[in-house]
Amino acid sequence: MIVDVAARLPESLEELLGPGLAGRLDALDVVSRKVMAGKMPGERRSKRRGRSVEFDDFREYVPGDDPRHIDWNACARLDRLIVKLFREEEDLSLRLIVDASASMQTGTPSKLVFAMRLAMALAYVGLVKQNRVGIAVFGRERWPGGVRALSPLRGRGSVQRAGAFLLSVAADIRASGPGPSGVPSEALRTVLRGRAERGVSLLVSDFHWDEGAGPALSYLGAGVGLGGADAYALRVLAPSELDPAVDTGLSGDLRLTDVESARAAEVTVTPASIEFYRKALETDTQGLREAGAARGVALFRTRSDAPVDEVVLGTLRRGGMLG
Repeated sequence: MIVDVAARLPESLEELLGPGLAGRLDALDVVSRKVMAGKMPGERRSKRRGRSVEFDDFREYVPGDDPRHIDWNACARLDRLIVKLFREEEDLSLRLIVDASASMQTGTPSKLVFAMRLAMALAYVGLVKQNRVGIAVFGRERWPGGVRALSPLRGRGSVQRAGAFLLSVAADIRASGPGPSGVPSEALRTVLRGRAERGVSLLVSDFHWDEGAGPALSYLGAGVGLGGADAYALRVLAPSELDPAVDTGLSGDLRLTDVESARAAEVTVTPASIEFYRKALETDTQGLREAGAARGVALFRTRSDAPVDEVVLGTLRRGGMLG
C-alpha cells in the first residue's frame, strides 16, 4: 500500500525544525575522528600546525619556511633564526544524504518526514558552528541523476536556505506524487562524485532496496572522493515495520504490494509468520551493520516516531557523530 504523504510533508521551517528544538541543539557540534587540514577558516582547531591566527609554539627556521613568520625578537635574544608556529584551523564539512524513495514515503509517521526533520536539525547544528553543510535528497528517477542537491553552505544565516531547499523538495514530491525510485547506488555515486572534501557524512534511509545496500555503502564509506571522511548511516523504520502486530489490519490472507517494485505477493499473516518476520528483520539489520563496518560506515537504527531531539542528542551523540 502506498501511503498518501501530501498532507504530511512539512510546509514551513517551523514544521521542519520544531518548536524549541533549535535551543537544545545550540551546544552541539559535529565531531570528526580524523585530524583534517582545512581549505577555509573554521571555528574548530585541529592538531595540525600551520598558518592561522592562533599562536602555538616556536621552532628553529629551516630552508623553505615563510620568512614572514620569523620572530625577530627571539632571533636577537638567541642569535639564531626562530619561526612562529600557529594552530591551523580545521575546515569540517557535513554532508547529509536523505533517501526519498517510495518506501520512505510510507509509515505512520512517515519515514520521509522524520528524515527531513532530522536533516534540518543536523544542518542547523553544522551551520551555527561554521561547518560547511551540504544536503542531497535522492530516490526520484525523474530528478537529474536521481538527485536534488544543495551546494555547501556555511553560517547561521544559511539556516533559512537549508530549510527552503528541503521544503522545495517536499513541495516537489507533493506535486508529482509517487514515482519510480531509481537505483540508490547510482544516486550515491552522483552525490559523491568528484568531492574531495573531508568531514562527516550521514545517509538516512530505510534501506529497502532491491539491489541491496552494499554498493551504496561502498560509495559512502570509501568510494568516490570522500578521502577518509567519517561516514554514518541511520536506518529509519516505521513502528509497523518493527512490529507488524501494531497494524491491526495485518492478519489473515492478504495481497501485499511492494511500493518500490510494484510486485505483489499473496501471504497469510499469522502470529508465527510475524515472529519469523521479526527475526528476519533483526538478521537483516545486523547484516547491514556488518556491511557498513566492513566499509567504514557506522550504522544505527531508529523509529520514524522517535522524537528528533532524542535521536540527535542520544543516538547520534552517543555514536560519536556529535559532541
